[in-house]
Amino acid sequence: MKIAVGSDHGGFPLKAAVIEAIQSAGHVVVDLGIYSPERADYPDYAEKVGQAILNNEADRGVLLCGSGVGVCIAANKMKGIYASVVHDTYTAHQSVEHDGLNVICMGGRIIGVELAKEIVTTFLSARYSNEERHNIRVAKTRAIEARNH
Repeated sequence: MKIAVGSDHGGFPLKAAVIEAIQSAGHVVVDLGIYSPERADYPDYAEKVGQAILNNEADRGVLLCGSGVGVCIAANKMKGIYASVVHDTYTAHQSVEHDGLNVICMGGRIIGVELAKEIVTTFLSARYSNEERHNIRVAKTRAIEARNH
């Protein structure tokens, strides 16, 4: 898979480790910035990652900011992007398997490098279950999105 990665300055301390984990898992990284720890605005990078997915330049995305919350809010404003703050491995796989998540958001001021790498690896190995109960719930979520865009 191609994985888009974007970060602001708060998430930058995790970025190199996240990219290494993605590559070690056999995936291609689409690095959309930032490239140094200088101040940056998280909505810009959330939109870049979302656009990469929507334009079929990436299959999934990883967004990093200080808490994970800012990039999550910004990414979820894009129709077709389903993002969540993920700071544990259970949520990393369950959110893909049950909810069709395509972007994880993590906080560089919240979790450490080793946990971030485990979360990314877990997220990338997860697949949507396609079980009827999940299909019904995901369809209802998509219907909410359609009514409100």
